[in-house]
Amino acid sequence: MAGGSDERSPLLQNGQANGQENGSEEIVDFSEKDPENPRNWTKARKFLNVGIIALMAVLSPLASSMFTPGISQIADDLGTKTDVVVGATTGFVVFLGLGPLVLAPLSETFGRRKLYLSCFSIFALSQIPTALSPNVQTLIAIRTISGFFGSVGIANGGGTISDMFHPSERAGVFGWYLLGPLLGPTLGPLFGGLIVQFLSWRWIFWILAIVCSFNTIVGFFFLKETYVPVILQARKEFRQRDSDDGTKYRMVGQDDRPFKSKIASSMARPLKILFTQPIVLTMAVYQAVIFGTTYSLYTNFEAIYGDFYGFNTTQVGLMYLGPGLGFFIAVWFIVPKIDLLYNKLGQRNHGEAKPEFRLPLANIGAVLIPLSLFWFAWTVQYKVHWTVPLLSTVFFGLGQITILNTVQNYYIDSFSKYAASAIAAGAVFRSIVGGILPLAASGLFQKAGYGWGISVFAFLSLALSPAPLLFFYFGQSLREIFAIEL
Repeated sequence: MAGGSDERSPLLQNGQANGQENGSEEIVDFSEKDPENPRNWTKARKFLNVGIIALMAVLSPLASSMFTPGISQIADDLGTKTDVVVGATTGFVVFLGLGPLVLAPLSETFGRRKLYLSCFSIFALSQIPTALSPNVQTLIAIRTISGFFGSVGIANGGGTISDMFHPSERAGVFGWYLLGPLLGPTLGPLFGGLIVQFLSWRWIFWILAIVCSFNTIVGFFFLKETYVPVILQARKEFRQRDSDDGTKYRMVGQDDRPFKSKIASSMARPLKILFTQPIVLTMAVYQAVIFGTTYSLYTNFEAIYGDFYGFNTTQVGLMYLGPGLGFFIAVWFIVPKIDLLYNKLGQRNHGEAKPEFRLPLANIGAVLIPLSLFWFAWTVQYKVHWTVPLLSTVFFGLGQITILNTVQNYYIDSFSKYAASAIAAGAVFRSIVGGILPLAASGLFQKAGYGWGISVFAFLSLALSPAPLLFFYFGQSLREIFAIEL
């Protein structure tokens, strides 16, 4: 599970090349300060890349929840029930999770840039027929397809950041990037509520089409390839074309397997990681519970704050800012400490850092998630003043960021050569559960009430809360016992 000493070695190596010269072949690799090496780029170039993919990672989750304030309006306009319209969220979110299973390993074969631009172009264009949907079946079908292609930013963002940043500085950058998948569902209902109130639900998708198209166009001009094997392959081909003496060039770590074998190996990798690594599977379930809880609450905020507290659509949208505030507090004050603690523990361990050194701060989230859910559940049940449950969502958001950031960095450090596939393995559970649970949540809340209904999610998160502490102490042993060849 742990990578070798050189985490930058090409991801499709699979033992096919040993990096040594072979007869008249010349090895193509980066020099120590090679300007084409993404880790040697200027900060401006790195952060421009991060900015473009971070916006992609914001926009697709934003689209997942942006139309929730207009569910009633959509149902009336399309002549259906609100429960049926919720299916448009379910299809989108489920395929937002399934997409990385395909798009992450493909980026480890063809490179990041091609996947980003092709998939997000389709995502942007798909907003047009969504806006023109004549019936709910069309709406659900197109939303489901767009969720698959919109997942590209979530699928490959972690891999791209790993390409450009050293482990000692990665968590801080990754923290800001991760705001996208979490802020998107949080801000979506706020923006959507304003659009629905002053325009109509169809304008939600027209505006998404415009913004997503703009981001894609910017990407065509400024997004650079970061994936090392693709950059070295291009260098190899250039030198081969310009070679006059018949010298053959070979990329360091070159994979000589047939193309079909490469694709088959790549496509199987995320599921292989998920189902053979107990740490990944456990933390994937943990994240799935958190995301399922999030979407279950978000899809019921309108009922909670609208029916219980008498808020209008705009006021309900503002309630989503509670978790958003928690996200920013975590990114400003907790996430930077992940790198500091990681480096300090590495120094204490004779200068050798381990993936488990990412996990100590996850215990903050492990405490805050169930605590904030019990707080929210029972203050809503007894209709305590709206500021009290709102405050609980701030701590819920803080716990989310802490858990997600530490776990994602743990995946990257453990599977550095296959970071995108490892993150995809966790994302599939997260998004599928996040898409399906809201379908049952409304019925649960109606039957059990908000107190016990939301407490079910709190108890689930409480049962999983010891995981970060256990893996901190026993994670290395588990990685060694369940080591796999990828």
